[in-house]
Amino acid sequence: MDKALFIAMSGAKQTMLAQQAHANNLANVKTTGFKEDFTQARSMPVYGEHHPTRAYAMTERPGTNFEAGPLMQTGNNLDIALKGDGWIAVQSEEGTEAYTRSGDLNIDINGQLRTGKGLPVLGNGGPIVLPPSAKIEIGADGTISVLPLGTDAVGLAQVDRIRLVNPDAANLEKREDGLIHLKEGAAPPDFDATIQVEPGFLEGSNVNAVSALTDILSLSRQYELQVKLMSQADQISQSTARLLQFS
Repeated sequence: MDKALFIAMSGAKQTMLAQQAHANNLANVKTTGFKEDFTQARSMPVYGEHHPTRAYAMTERPGTNFEAGPLMQTGNNLDIALKGDGWIAVQSEEGTEAYTRSGDLNIDINGQLRTGKGLPVLGNGGPIVLPPSAKIEIGADGTISVLPLGTDAVGLAQVDRIRLVNPDAANLEKREDGLIHLKEGAAPPDFDATIQVEPGFLEGSNVNAVSALTDILSLSRQYELQVKLMSQADQISQSTARLLQFS
């Protein structure tokens, strides 16, 4: 009986973890460039100072859906969306290179180009810093051209280029900071000159709201089933104890 109780208990716990993953997907339906997380459950034997006669269900996130989301026109010159595969290189909070498809860019008071979440955007030689400018344009290949303030220049001058890369998806993983990182041991990707961007557009989330909500409801029913199994196991255990009292 303890085996049934253990399986139901672990199943309920792991179902709650799966609900958290799907709830996070649903909460980011409107988040620019968000990539949906996958979940799966598998049987895991319980190891210890005994034979692994018990097993529990374990929820894990085996990967991320890297499919592109829909494009939304904004008309903002600093907004960019990638056409097809590829990633925008940014500097994570730990100072390492990470990747995103969130192209809602802005310029801080120091002239540094950042994402909507405040992460520095990387260029040819590190974080991109722009001079005070009367006009800024981002080309289809990621080049950044400006019309500097206080000059007699009539044309735009190219100052940097956004680092656009396209590493193998098998070498990528999504971490708790929401950014895409290279897996340990993977070689840093080279700049990919074939990647094109669409200025004035943003890429939306690739989460299907209907599908995510359906998954949450399904997991909720699974959780209720696990709780009922635990209650049933307790009732059977009590009935067995009463029978032993009369034997």
